[in-house]
Amino acid sequence: MIVAKNIHKTFDDLQVLKGIDLHIKKKEIVAIVGPSGAGKTTLLQILGTLDKADENAFIQINGQEILKLKDKKLAHFRNTHIGFIFQFHQLLPEFTALENVCIPGFIANKPKNDVINDAKEILEYLKLSDRLSHHPNELSGGEQQRVAVARALINKPSVIFADEPTGNLDHKTAERVYELMLELHKELGTSFVVVTHDQTLAARMDRILTIEDGVLITTG
Repeated sequence: MIVAKNIHKTFDDLQVLKGIDLHIKKKEIVAIVGPSGAGKTTLLQILGTLDKADENAFIQINGQEILKLKDKKLAHFRNTHIGFIFQFHQLLPEFTALENVCIPGFIANKPKNDVINDAKEILEYLKLSDRLSHHPNELSGGEQQRVAVARALINKPSVIFADEPTGNLDHKTAERVYELMLELHKELGTSFVVVTHDQTLAARMDRILTIEDGVLITTG
């Protein structure tokens, strides 16, 4: 599913990632843990094609060597194969919950009615059918994060990358989001790669990858 080799990342004179190799299987849900500044988010962004590794890296997702893709084809691959969930939702404030979820589908040039129907179905599944016309500032933190989850799912991606998806939520709401991700993984077979400081969440996943000082020190 995901194969990454020789992942280095340097910012000026600071080496953040120091040669990471990893393999994530299809339908696997994996936690990436480690202290602040260890390089977890940088690794996630590189695997998710939002950032680039230093030279001589290798990344393959679903059989596609993504570092060989030009910008336009890479953007299309990202849109159709990868979903993202961020700590602070990253919802567009001028759009409703339904519109926010639809955006990746519209970017993929899918038929408008199909996208809208799919978005409504996902939002209903996430118990948000009564929030379709609400804007982000009219939603609770947990509701905003569920909208973000729906947006990540709209194009039926092979993998979802989540960066501290519950880091901005209270404990009770965070627990609901944990349960939601685990349920989606079980029901849909979507692979998840989750950066988290929450050991409770990490312990419930198939595998834990631990990063310290830019090096992967455990893989199981």
